[in-house]
Amino acid sequence: MVVDLGYGDAGKGTVVDWLCATRPVRTVVRFNGGAQAAHNVVLRDGRHHTFAQFGAGTFRPGVRTHLSRHVVVDPLALAAEADHLAAVGVPDALDRLTVDGAALLATPYHRAANRARELARGADRHGSCGLGVGEAVAYGLAHPDQAPRVADCRSPELLRRRLTVLRDRLSAELGPLDAPPVADCLPAYRAFAERVEIVDRSWLVAELRAGTCVFEGAQGVLLDEWHGFHPYTTWSTTTAANAEALLAEAGLAGSATRLGVLRTVTTRHGPGPLVTEDPALGLTDPHNPTNPWQGRFRFGHFDAVAHAYALAAAGGVDGLALTHLDLVGQGLDLRICHRYTDPDGLAPGPPGDLDRQAALTTRLLRARPVYDAPSPVDWPTAVEQALGVPVVLTSHGPTAEDKAVRLDANHAGRGAVTRSTVATGGRPH
Repeated sequence: MVVDLGYGDAGKGTVVDWLCATRPVRTVVRFNGGAQAAHNVVLRDGRHHTFAQFGAGTFRPGVRTHLSRHVVVDPLALAAEADHLAAVGVPDALDRLTVDGAALLATPYHRAANRARELARGADRHGSCGLGVGEAVAYGLAHPDQAPRVADCRSPELLRRRLTVLRDRLSAELGPLDAPPVADCLPAYRAFAERVEIVDRSWLVAELRAGTCVFEGAQGVLLDEWHGFHPYTTWSTTTAANAEALLAEAGLAGSATRLGVLRTVTTRHGPGPLVTEDPALGLTDPHNPTNPWQGRFRFGHFDAVAHAYALAAAGGVDGLALTHLDLVGQGLDLRICHRYTDPDGLAPGPPGDLDRQAALTTRLLRARPVYDAPSPVDWPTAVEQALGVPVVLTSHGPTAEDKAVRLDANHAGRGAVTRSTVATGGRPH
């Protein structure tokens, strides 16, 4: 299970690609999020793709993608993504895809409503990606028996009725939507149903029992719908909870190694708390430019306080993957923040208490970082000491070849995830 312990963008995609390049992985299972995910993978020959719905192991021949029922599926965006994959040398991505029929659909009406709401917030915008994922989840919660789902694409008349009701409800609430007529959408959904293998949950049960799979999370734990800093969150469970539930259904509860991903700098795309933000770092990320919905991509020093909170909210991990180590040694004064001026600390509460999370957000927007030590020389060891979890994988660049399993005497007796454990998917020795 690959989970981001920040605000997203820590490098989940490149870690998943490395896993699929270095062991016989059958399937990458997506267990949250939707088309708003952006997991960048760069190959040694320079080819690059930003994975949104396809698993980040798709560059590797034979590796399948499964979109579980916890993913919000956008068939129109999926087709565009498949076209780009074909253009960079992967013509069979759709042949290697399965989709759970119970997954919600994100439609042009969700997208238009999402953007209308975000624009109406003005200066109080939440930093939505504007792709309708959260809108689809909200509609599914409000109308569980009428929300369009993947399996509906095989029943054009049923889908027509559900899309029409959806469009009319959202239009009555928000006014005319910037979206095409229902009749214009139906051919694309019909083509999707004819081209992609739509399955029920028994398919994944069998697949998980058949061999090694990688669970690929989207967004980051600090954006979690229940544990993130409300309202600057995603409508998605970003911890490993969904993945654990899928494993439990297969009779494999607790059988996967949990790998948490972190950058050497803490980043955030869009508004919301980022206590260690430091514009003086002068960093940019070519794969995360400013856009009209999320705004600018922000950089801060490594926030051990926030990442420890994410670890607690996620129920812990077995090891850490530390990315962007190529920033170290570039003359930047990169620090680790171990505490804030706010003396109360951070601790996750029970899921569902959004008032508590909003109050936590208010505190964090006032908090300031405290740096007790200069930039560390040995970053993996410093991160281990700050978070109490072994760094088992390091990344000094964007490709799989830039990754290295970290094994040394410092890990002896500390429950480290060893090379054999990572390779077989077993629990740590």
